[in-house]
Order: sequence, then C-alpha cells, then structure tokens
Amino acid sequence: MPPQPHFLVLTFPLQGHIAPALRLARRLLVAAPDALVTFSTTEAAHRRMFPAEADAPDGGGGDDCRLELLPFSDGTETGYVRSSTDPAAFTDYMASFQAAGARSVGELVDALAVRGRPVTRVVYTMLLPWAADVAREKGLPSALYWIQPAAVLAVYYHYFHGHAAVVADHRHDPSFLVRFPGLPTQAVRDLPSFLTESTDPSDFFHSVYTTVRDLFDTLDRETPRATVLVNTCQELEEGALAAVGAYDALPIGPVLPSGDEAGLFKQDDAKYMEWLDAKPADSVVYVAFGSLARMEREQLDELLLGLEETGRPYLCVVRKDIKAELADGEASETEMDAPLKNGMVVEWCDQVRVLSHAAVGCFVTHCGWNSVMESVACGVPMVCVPKMSDQRMNAWLVECEWRVGARAEVGGDGVLRAAEVRRRVEEVMREGEAAGGARRAASEWKAAVVEALRKGGSSDRNLRVFLEGITSGVSL
Repeated sequence: MPPQPHFLVLTFPLQGHIAPALRLARRLLVAAPDALVTFSTTEAAHRRMFPAEADAPDGGGGDDCRLELLPFSDGTETGYVRSSTDPAAFTDYMASFQAAGARSVGELVDALAVRGRPVTRVVYTMLLPWAADVAREKGLPSALYWIQPAAVLAVYYHYFHGHAAVVADHRHDPSFLVRFPGLPTQAVRDLPSFLTESTDPSDFFHSVYTTVRDLFDTLDRETPRATVLVNTCQELEEGALAAVGAYDALPIGPVLPSGDEAGLFKQDDAKYMEWLDAKPADSVVYVAFGSLARMEREQLDELLLGLEETGRPYLCVVRKDIKAELADGEASETEMDAPLKNGMVVEWCDQVRVLSHAAVGCFVTHCGWNSVMESVACGVPMVCVPKMSDQRMNAWLVECEWRVGARAEVGGDGVLRAAEVRRRVEEVMREGEAAGGARRAASEWKAAVVEALRKGGSSDRNLRVFLEGITSGVSL
C-alpha cells in the first residue's frame, strides 16, 4: 500500500510567491482528500504572514491537521532588508538563502518523518533550484511550480538552450526582434528583464539571473523528465506550453484564492466595498501596482492627476510603506490624503473581491502574473504598466495575444504621465468598437478560464494527472 501523499510546498519569501504557492497547497488538499500538505517559507516571512501560527509551539499545525505551516531558515533573523540598495548585500542574502535553506529544509524533511508524517513529494517555486537537490538527496521526487506564464518559461528555456547570444548581442536595442522556437517573434523590450538587464554582474538582480540559470540546469538533470506545474491554462497558452516539450509541463491554473485570503496580508475594513456598491456597473478604474513596486512622488502625482482627468470613479491602492516614504519627502500639489473629486485611495484591498465587483470596468496594473490571472479570471480588461521581471511579457500577452487591454508607455524619464494614464484608460473603457473588443475578449477569456477550472476541465484534468502519477508511483 503506498504511503499517504504528503506534499512539502516550498516558496521564496515574497508575497507574490507566497500567495500562489499557498493557493496551490490548499488546492492540493481539495483535489486529494487523503493528502497532507506542509507549507514552508522562511522564518521571517512566516512570522509576517502567519503571526498566529508563528506563536504556536507546533507552527499552527499538528499530527491531526492536513495543512501545516512550518518555516525554514534562510540563515538570517530578519530576512532580506529591502531598504538596502547595495547589490552585494542582496547577493549575499541569496547565497545565505541557498546554503541555509537547503540545510534547513533537509532537517525539516527528517523531522516530519520522525513525527510519522513522511514527505512523499516536494513542490517548489522558481527561485529554489536547491530544493530539487534536497529532494533528490532524500530520495523524493520533486516538481517545480512555475508561477509565471508558460511564455516566460519557454523564453527562459530557449535562452538557456542556445539563444543566449542573440539576446546578449541586442539587449540594449528594445525594438530588436528575437525568434524563439515555437513562440511568436518577441521584441527585446518584452523579454524578462533578468535576461536583458540582470546578466550584467553589476546589476542589482544579477543573483536572480544566476539562480534562474541554475534552475534550468536542475530541470535538465531530472530523470526521466522534469515535472513543471504551470499557473496558467491550456486555453490561454497552448502554443507556449508546446514550446517547452522537454519537460512534463502541466497547466493547472489559474490557481486562484479559495475562501478568505485577506487575513494573510492585511486587516480588511471593507469600506472600499461599500464605496464600490454605490457605483454603476463597469464604471470604476481600479489601480494597484503590487506588493514590491516603489513609487516616487512625481509618479504618484501624475497617476492621480491622470485618473482625475478621466472623470471616472477610481479606487487606487497606495501601500502604507509607499505613503511613509513619500511623507518624508517634500509636499506636492497633489496630496494623497487630500479630498479627491472622483477617487478613493486605500493602503490595501482584497484584490479578487474588487475585481469581481460589477462596478469595476478596468484594472491599471503592474502586470504581475497573479494580478493578470485574477483580472482575466474576473473578465476585467487592463491597462498595463510593466516594469521588471516577467511583467513586460505579461503585458505583451494582455495586449497582443489575448487583446484584453493596452500597454501604457512611460516617458524617457521613466515616469508615466497623466496624459498617458488618461488616454489608455479611455482606450479601454470608452464605448465603441476598440474598447468593446477588449471587453468582449475579457468576457470570452473569463469563460475559457471557468471552463478550464471546472471539474473535468483542462486544468482540473492536469492536476489529477499529477496526483494520479503520485499515487500510482509514477513520477510526473
């Protein structure tokens, strides 16, 4: 009789990684009612995200709990301090994260076995290539959970398998067109920034580039083939999924929140929901740039001015840390705490609740993949303001592949001007053929996602293929 399935889900300590990984953990519990899941990120992130569990002696779980939240060590007490602008400090942190993390996760696997809850499968997100090595040392199969689009997975794969030179030769030419096998032609400006900027050893994120390189080396060593769970669905990215045929890539997404996720990140007073309830259908512009993006005073002023000039109601998220940073600077003509004619500014909101609200007609987004998937699943067209990592390719998917939005262009000084905010919001929201096309496409893609996620849909079937391979002893 095979052992009880027990997934150890490991993730990098950023909200944009923790959220989709925890959603997958919960989805595994639903799809496999007899399974156990241990979810693990670094100690500092664990304390921040799960304060109640951090104070519990057993990490908030126990032998009778199917989901257990247990941290691993990254070799620090506080995690990486984001205020540092020194690339060497970040590189040192990534080295500590790898060395201490591998050691600590190995100890965690051993401790779970002693407790009678042996791990049977390790699932890890993209900046933990060492997790596969730990799994191999413990005699366990592993699977990568890819939390970006399949298109980005395919670009990285082909970059590290024969196409690095052409990108390197033209990385300073944003309009240069690159052709990767199985993918549409890509402009350099749409490629992941870690391939066009972070290959330089002096770049702040060079250690991310080398970690991604190590990840693909790790996948290539898997026998007979690496298993990659992808947070997308067949309907959205059929061509890109086919372009990574070297791996068993299983699209199981979009992996969306289940139940109330708000308590993980912020106490939710929901006043903004009452505000939305009073607005007409498809009238509100929702604006949020994720959990990491920084914003200068000039950019915030231009953003709010552009939103006001649309004459449309808007809900804009300005994180507490951004407000604190801006409060230390000089005052400006546009104050976020001053009365706004058309809008409401909040420090946090439950994004899926907002995007699901009938009043929301447009999402101005940084194009993080979680945000894009949530918007597509809710049928909301987007104005894309990408900055780094996969965001630029995500914007390309939104605008060129799915045609559910428009990309806003920043000026040569890197600032998104009010006129461009107004123009792109109007392009997406105004009545007429162009806007209607984006709205219709968003509605059609929403229906496709619903179909993929239903029982017997493509993503549901792929997740069951993964689970059945485990219970049958076949590594998928």
